[in-house]
Amino acid sequence: MKNYKVRMGAIARSAASVLVLGTVLAACGPEGTTEQGAFVEINKDPYPSSYTPLPSETTLITGANILDGKGGMIEGGSILLENGKVKAIGASVEAPAGARVIEANGRWVTPGIIDVHSHLGVYPSPGTGSHSDGNEIGEPVTAGVWAEHSVWPQDPGFGRAAAGGVTALQILPGSANLIGGRSVTLKNVPGRVAQDMKFPGAPYGLKMACGENPKRVYGRGNNPVSKRPSTRMGNVHGYRQAWSDAEAYKREWDKYERDYKAGKDVLPPKRNHRMETLVGVLDGEIKVHMHCYRADDMGTMLDLMKEFNYQIASFQHGVEAYKIADRLAENNVCGALWADWYGFKMEAYDGIRENIPFMHKAGACAIVHSDDAGGIQRLNQEAAKALADGNKVGLNISKADAWQWLSLNPAKSLGIDNVTGTLEVGKNADVVLWSADPFSVYAKADITFVDGAVVHDRSDASKRRVSDFELGMPGEGDVK
Repeated sequence: MKNYKVRMGAIARSAASVLVLGTVLAACGPEGTTEQGAFVEINKDPYPSSYTPLPSETTLITGANILDGKGGMIEGGSILLENGKVKAIGASVEAPAGARVIEANGRWVTPGIIDVHSHLGVYPSPGTGSHSDGNEIGEPVTAGVWAEHSVWPQDPGFGRAAAGGVTALQILPGSANLIGGRSVTLKNVPGRVAQDMKFPGAPYGLKMACGENPKRVYGRGNNPVSKRPSTRMGNVHGYRQAWSDAEAYKREWDKYERDYKAGKDVLPPKRNHRMETLVGVLDGEIKVHMHCYRADDMGTMLDLMKEFNYQIASFQHGVEAYKIADRLAENNVCGALWADWYGFKMEAYDGIRENIPFMHKAGACAIVHSDDAGGIQRLNQEAAKALADGNKVGLNISKADAWQWLSLNPAKSLGIDNVTGTLEVGKNADVVLWSADPFSVYAKADITFVDGAVVHDRSDASKRRVSDFELGMPGEGDVK
């Protein structure tokens, strides 16, 4: 009897459904389509860049040794910066009327340095616990968080980086999680809010992490099983599940769009901010930057990349990149590396000082990065160390080629090489005038330009950035 009542109830609901369907059909248009609500489209840029170039003046630097950032060098050459762009470059360039002329007298000019691994703003320097906003610990997958929402523009480290010739930098979340969240690329200029510094048109990045960090953070203590991994195989399970979930989410939205275009009155799926970031990767709109040290971990991640059909832009740190440099080159994956920083934990144990030059000689995209508020101020010296170590073992790499590690290759990995990273006519005037050969330990950035505007001038205190945070707190020998 009970089953009979259920069946009768079902019939009654079916009849009601038919009635409702009939009502809906009555609302159909002349071609039989259902009246639809508004189509729901996700805004992919809800926090747009508000960057405005600083005022600049037409500037000709002449008599300089110029590294163009793409492997070329001009001795005693000139470069003209106008309206924020490189206007001309060559052995001899005439100064337009009214231009500022800087006689380099044998000093050196390069493209601005681009650091692809920085935590300035999310882990400011000097740091305090109150400003520690780089790791959203609690879940192994936090793809829904965005580093730009933690960036503190008053971090004095930005000004220090400008004094080291850094004109752009990628701010990444930390490496506690399997998938830590979105990165943001900034121009190294003062800003009241992070959006004032956002590099216009730069794609977002996604920070992921291999190996010891995620399993250390989540494999200890009283974390429930659902919040682990505690092993490398647990890490890979976590990535695979996240990408599978993203595929399913993408299918839901694709189906919604198909049904809507077919004239159906359909509701969109519930938004999931984690999944939106991952789908952005699957769609090729967001670039993956993955913290990995060991060659075997990187090899596994290349297979993971192929399984889910996305592209890794770079392995960050890559202490063992030299072991698989050929595979990184074949798969178009950059290695963002240190010159000689390794051995501080087991997965970073098997490093060599020739890592960057070996990557370069294998035809892979080699990058010098900092991951450090102090190191970002001396990245030219880090490149110099790697160059010297490579040439000691007979690789014979030129300084002109090596500068690509600091400008063109980082720009490629971030997807901004069409506008910066080299000194070419029409590209952004992101330029550094060095006091000497920038591969010398004695070289200092005399003037750093971003879009042709001076953001640091060693000889002019008014052109050296001072953060509000520093006011009233002069360091030793410093005056503010």
